Amino acid sequence: QVQLVESGGGLVQAGGSLRLSCAASGSILSSNAMGWYRQAPGKQRELVARITYGGSTSYADSVKGRFTISRDGAKNTVYLQMNSLKPEDTAVYYCHGLTYYSGNYYFTQDSWGQGTQVTVSS
Repeated sequence: QVQLVESGGGLVQAGGSLRLSCAASGSILSSNAMGWYRQAPGKQRELVARITYGGSTSYADSVKGRFTISRDGAKNTVYLQMNSLKPEDTAVYYCHGLTYYSGNYYFTQDSWGQGTQVTVSS
């Protein structure tokens, strides 16, 4: 079993910054690709940023140049640094992972964190 726990959300003024963290725990040695999603009220959940095991990253057009995803393999933690925040970034942010390595074998578990609220005031 894998558990993902996000932290770091909050209320910030437009132009400000926040850093989200997602810690993976359970019987895992490492995780494969990890992603950050967000869901605003009345909208569908969307992929914000993704990072592979090797560190390759990709971003939604709406956050390119403002958000940075990174990971610390030793801590099994993924981060989302969000700069130049805009009111339209307001949403619940979720961490997601799918494939993990136990140390002996790979396994798939569609894992979501509980979400962390990010609110950007104008």
